[in-house]
Amino acid sequence: MSIVEMKVPVIGESVTEVTLSEWLKADGEYVELDEPICEFESDKATLEFPAEAAGKIIHVAAEGDDLEIGALVAKIDTSVSQPSGGGDAPAEPAKEETPATPAPAEEKAAPAPAASTSYATGTPSPAAGKILREAEVDPSQVNGSGRDGRITKEDAQRAAANKATAPAPAPKTEKAAPAPSPAPAANFSREERTEKMSRMRRTIATRLVRAKNETAMLTTFNEVDLSEVMALRKRVQEKFVEKYGVKLGFMSIFAKACAQVLMEMPDVNAALSEDGKSLIYHDYVDISFAVSTPTGLVVPPIKNIESLHFADIEKKLKDLAARARDNKLSIEEMQGGTFTITNGGVFGSMMSTPILNEPQSAILGMHNIIQRPVAVNGQVEIRPMMYLALSYDHRVIDGSSSVTFLVKVKQLLEDPTLLLLGL
Repeated sequence: MSIVEMKVPVIGESVTEVTLSEWLKADGEYVELDEPICEFESDKATLEFPAEAAGKIIHVAAEGDDLEIGALVAKIDTSVSQPSGGGDAPAEPAKEETPATPAPAEEKAAPAPAASTSYATGTPSPAAGKILREAEVDPSQVNGSGRDGRITKEDAQRAAANKATAPAPAPKTEKAAPAPSPAPAANFSREERTEKMSRMRRTIATRLVRAKNETAMLTTFNEVDLSEVMALRKRVQEKFVEKYGVKLGFMSIFAKACAQVLMEMPDVNAALSEDGKSLIYHDYVDISFAVSTPTGLVVPPIKNIESLHFADIEKKLKDLAARARDNKLSIEEMQGGTFTITNGGVFGSMMSTPILNEPQSAILGMHNIIQRPVAVNGQVEIRPMMYLALSYDHRVIDGSSSVTFLVKVKQLLEDPTLLLLGL
């Protein structure tokens, strides 16, 4: 018997422990070389762990286990050969060919799995697997359109949507009797459940408590009239999309405004050194953007915002957000940043005090845009107003600097021509 030990690999410089979130291969199942056998959840991302050899897999760790780097995860018995895998795949289509009458549709569905004998056939990607589990859809009932028959996120969404529409005819039986009973039970329920926090959620909790307890954090507020920004977007949106293939959003405008002021005010873009005795100044602006994902909040940065065009920022934002929600961002892509922007307005927040993203010294909170009456040249007018909140580390940034920063950002947003001309 020849055994290959599968151990937790080095994932990132700061990652010392991971959680085995899900086994992709059952205990005793045959696996191919480089076939994903399980998923690890680190502080910042979910990663697939590929097999280092072909053979029978033997589980050592269990789902939910916290494992240190180098810990044993599984063993692979390489003396075991593939159990007539090539013969198994055609065997099922052969059975389906016997009912010649049922339908050619099923014969069409069968060739896909038969043609690709790859391990990927019928295996959902991490994002697809999550969607299927939440929708309670059996992956074996989904035809994968990805490479080698792998189930993609789009396949999973389609299957979940089909399932949601399928039960439509059934309500008649459910309406008759079961409907009244759940209501009282829900009203007077006393049940509780305990669920283990994900590694990302635990890391977020630890970092937030540390930021609150170990920094001199304060928040200053201001409000901005977005009439000119909205008028600008309306005026140029069609040409912008035609030329760049992406819409001009609020986020790129806010990012450029912040980057311009941060270059003028290096204190707000600085960070305290690890020993707390020095200040680190940056001659560039890397802005981290808070993205909400099913597993928690991530803040991947976009580098050199001060040098990027609005369209470049929009494209990078779109790509980062999509890959963050699909758990496809690497550890490196989520590290760094000199300043953070978070937009609670997309969830309807009117005002909040964002918490620092260490080791950064400042974070800007955007909120929802509300039509409010304001005094303009002695007259009351209805304007699209947004509250801005800047949380900052008072050890690095003086109160006067934080207020000045927000005022300058407000001026650029209320007169975007200053921003476009770099004034």
